[in-house]
Amino acid sequence: MLPSSVCAITQSESYCNFAELSLMDFLKSAVASAISKGPPFPYTFGDRVDVDQSIWTLYNGTKREDGSNCSIFSFDITANKSRLPLARNALKKLRTLRHPGVIKVLDTVETETYIYIATERVIPLKWHIKRKSMSPETLKWGLFSVAQTIKFINDDAASIHGTLRVASLYTSESGEWRVGGFEVLSNVKDDEAIIYNYGSLVPDAARYTPPELAKSGWDSIKRGPISAVDSYNFGTLIFEVFNGDFSGGDQAGQTKNIPPSMHSSYRRLVNSNPKSRVSVGHFLDQGRRSGGFFDTPLIKLTESVDNLGMKSEEEREEFLNDLDNLSDDFPEDYFRMKVLPELLKSVEFGGGGPKVLSVVMKISVKLTDEDFEARVTPVIVRLFASPDRAIRVALLDNLPLMIDRLSQKVVNDRIFPNMVTGFVDVAPVVREQTVKAVLTIITKLSDRTINGELLKYLAKTANDEQPGIRTNTTICLGKISKNLGVGTRSKVLIAAFTRSIRDPFVHARNAGLMALAVTCDTFSEEDCANRILPALCLCLLDKEKLIRDQANKAIDVYLQRVRKYAAEMPDSVLPPPSSIDNSTNAPRMSTPQPSASEGASWAGWAISSFTNKVSAAAGEIQPTSTPDPRASSAPQTPRPAPTTASASSLHRQVVSPPAASARTSTSSASADYFAPIDTPGEDDGDAWGDMDGDSFFDAPTETPKVSTTLKSAANPFEDNGEPDFAGWLAAQAQKKPGAKPLPKGLGKPANGAARPAPGRVSTTGSIGTSVKKAAAPVVKKPVVSKKIDTAPKADDGDDGWGDGW
Repeated sequence: MLPSSVCAITQSESYCNFAELSLMDFLKSAVASAISKGPPFPYTFGDRVDVDQSIWTLYNGTKREDGSNCSIFSFDITANKSRLPLARNALKKLRTLRHPGVIKVLDTVETETYIYIATERVIPLKWHIKRKSMSPETLKWGLFSVAQTIKFINDDAASIHGTLRVASLYTSESGEWRVGGFEVLSNVKDDEAIIYNYGSLVPDAARYTPPELAKSGWDSIKRGPISAVDSYNFGTLIFEVFNGDFSGGDQAGQTKNIPPSMHSSYRRLVNSNPKSRVSVGHFLDQGRRSGGFFDTPLIKLTESVDNLGMKSEEEREEFLNDLDNLSDDFPEDYFRMKVLPELLKSVEFGGGGPKVLSVVMKISVKLTDEDFEARVTPVIVRLFASPDRAIRVALLDNLPLMIDRLSQKVVNDRIFPNMVTGFVDVAPVVREQTVKAVLTIITKLSDRTINGELLKYLAKTANDEQPGIRTNTTICLGKISKNLGVGTRSKVLIAAFTRSIRDPFVHARNAGLMALAVTCDTFSEEDCANRILPALCLCLLDKEKLIRDQANKAIDVYLQRVRKYAAEMPDSVLPPPSSIDNSTNAPRMSTPQPSASEGASWAGWAISSFTNKVSAAAGEIQPTSTPDPRASSAPQTPRPAPTTASASSLHRQVVSPPAASARTSTSSASADYFAPIDTPGEDDGDAWGDMDGDSFFDAPTETPKVSTTLKSAANPFEDNGEPDFAGWLAAQAQKKPGAKPLPKGLGKPANGAARPAPGRVSTTGSIGTSVKKAAAPVVKKPVVSKKIDTAPKADDGDDGWGDGW
């Protein structure tokens, strides 16, 4: 057994060894982590992109600093050491060669194990070619861009690309074609250029090698023109983009699917004799001639879009005409990334005008919701605040194209407050387009905005001086009726539509009738019967047949609804007969009993109703011993003579409804259509001549106090029970001292004219000239008058909104 001191030393040594091993493991893991991460590279690798016929592995990436998109070309040195010179040459040339048609390099890094090249986000062109997703015009545009880049490499850089094919081309986020594949790009002045020794190491080089190189080797490039190799490869590229693939030299010169305008120049590119081949630069010049294969609207647009704001009015007009000539298969990405920003700047700052805005809307249809919100929405909001009327009309015309992309908050809080200025603009076209635009934005507005500010402005346009604007306002209200608040819907629509059907413009009346017909379900049955149907009846005798026909259709709709509702109502609201006193079962005086013939009794009902109203106004009828109603013609007790009543006041009692409750709905319903009249004085005889007017149905504003007794003739019901009302008036006028003459039509015939026979009407044509035979005096009996409140009921439901209509 070891001493305790020895054990302590052993434990201490073991602890030190364990700590040393732990430190070594930590350092190893840190070194391994550092090796795996490599040198500082501020980009994050994303998904791998499949690339054929390339020494590079392509990844989608993002920049850590701002999260922007990029692409990362990766080369594994350990796995492809034999092709390392090709990778290093591509890295060098991409760093030094700068041209818009070349892939833009962001950053590079090289270690002993790998090479990374971070570039703008690109997509292999082969993807589009295989899917045939590009139109012939877009393919021409891409070839035009590549030809410009190759011309720069051959002429300005004095270099040879050497591997021009679909696999070495890419498309950027804007849809533009980018040239890559710089593995053997070489300057011809360099005797040790890589293309001479490593050209055959490029993947699938044999398929695209020109015939003279296939026979004599890559060193024979020195004996030919500098552009010969790239000219041949550009010719094979033309065949490949239009046909999808190029299998070998046997297809060089074939014109399948190639546009006919290119055939001649294309054949000269792939000539078997390198000295007879046309250069890419010369091919480009031939295509750009007037009427050439590169003289297309798309190519013209791409050449001039960068300086659109600097163009003159004529040049801008030509540019926009080229845009209009483009079909819907234009390269969407290019228009989104390049053309659209320039157009937006031109509209907002460069005076592009409505035509440019229309093109912007055409392009924006292709955008995603995120792109539209980021690029277009801010400009649209600012343009609505512009005082330019042409821009405002163009915005309103294009609202249907953009409304689904605009959020409710943007429309309600930012666009609508600027849009409402159009309702009161001095230009009629702006007012009219603003009214029409309401239908487009109504779903994006809050209930408070709709029932408040919007209705306030529509009330103004409903009374606009332009009949077309009034008509469109009526149509607009009819279509947005479901969006209005329940509390204001009925009041607003009835006020607007009933006013519209009285509009002097025929189409405004027609719009009002049609709007009422389609919004029938919006109103209550009481409003249908009391307010709408009376207004519709005015149109039944309209001077225009169009209005008469439409009025009949609208009335049929409302009658059908009212009848359906009435059929569900109870037969009576009176208490059951058993609860009524038996004494009330006796027939009333002067009230005929139902007759078997309805056509023969309708006049009797009218006379009896009139008599009952007079009796109710004068007092109760005393029962007689004879149950027969016709016995009322017997002599009666004399009554005191009238003291304060006049013909005018009596007439108002006679024609006024028996009670205010029965008149309330009628007076309130007619208040919107007929103007109230003043109450005539007691001795104002002219009031009788106003009975044939619409104001006849309005109640007087005050109730005359009547305290009178009626004096009847000896036989007031001599003519088959009919009252001698005219005779009674004549007798009262003669007995009253200093009485004024009776109103016209109620006095006795002049010049001793003979009275008409009983029951017959005088030929003078005046109402009430039928005079009864002289009757014996009857006993007069005092009758207590009944005070009637004829003041119209106030419409508590109108809070003043309808005054605007």
